[in-house]
Amino acid sequence: MFNDTFLRACRREKTATVPVWFMRQAGRYDADYRAIRERYSLVEICEHPEICVEVTKMPVEKLGVDAAILFSDIMIPVGAMGLPFEIREHVGPIIATPIRHVRDVERLEVFDAKEKLPHVLQTIEQLASELTVPLIGFVGGPFTLASYMIEGGPSRDYLKTKQMMVARPELWKKLMDKLADMAIRYAGEQVRAGAKALQVFDSWVGSLAPSDFVQYVKPTMQRIFAGLRPLGVPLIYFGVNTGELLGEFATTGANVIGVDWRVPLANARQRVGSAVALQGNFDPAMLFAPATEIKRRAIDILREGTKDPGFIFNLGHGVKPTTDIAALKYLVDVVHEFDVNHGV
Repeated sequence: MFNDTFLRACRREKTATVPVWFMRQAGRYDADYRAIRERYSLVEICEHPEICVEVTKMPVEKLGVDAAILFSDIMIPVGAMGLPFEIREHVGPIIATPIRHVRDVERLEVFDAKEKLPHVLQTIEQLASELTVPLIGFVGGPFTLASYMIEGGPSRDYLKTKQMMVARPELWKKLMDKLADMAIRYAGEQVRAGAKALQVFDSWVGSLAPSDFVQYVKPTMQRIFAGLRPLGVPLIYFGVNTGELLGEFATTGANVIGVDWRVPLANARQRVGSAVALQGNFDPAMLFAPATEIKRRAIDILREGTKDPGFIFNLGHGVKPTTDIAALKYLVDVVHEFDVNHGV
């Protein structure tokens, strides 16, 4: 029997229980995943559909979450666009030849995933035929991807990125347009292969002032969500430390807005209005707290989140690699046992 609770919550429909899934829900907290990573790199897992299917399904089978998210990385399509990268352990994506000139952007290819990333689509097709919960596909947000492509790797202050954004706005727009074209096409192919929802991970866009987001990023996000809306699947927009941007997020065209733990859900709802669903916002660090504290915090979030239609329980960011799998399973049980009618 197919569990569509997550999809109904995304559409702000009434659900008997609160759906829950976790960002980075397939990862190093799981001993079976660690064993696979001893033999394969992250990119190699993505290139082998049978292994990628296994890894994607692990948290569904072990934790009982209400949605699966494709095991992949936001940088995978960047490589397919013609910009080589490596994922360095404990560092993140590294690009040896960062974007600096117009010619660098012009060389980027808006690819056909059937030709460049057939293994990704094969993985999605197999998952869609085997899963009993919806599969979430995803892409990286253009600002976040651009920050890696311009900085050459992770950054604390995004100086080169912001410098290009304000000092070379024509080049910035050209890069944003190219990344938007890629996102619309690649995410669309994921849906056609069987993904039932899409999330845009714009992890680092919270580094921007609201006025800069509105001027330099929001038009691109509106274009992406407008391009994806005809697919008819829920569209989720998530970033870290984006409390001051939530009101703008709600007008990008996304159906669901992700909230991190820095913003109380009541404040988030006030900022986004009533037309979108909310997703969040348990602090991942609190999974290391005693069980009684995990439950107390989860119940507080659930009570606030369910005051309005459309709430998906999630973490405010990804699962920490050293998290105890038993704590994650306990949290899932707490969410599922919550009485949506009586708040207990």
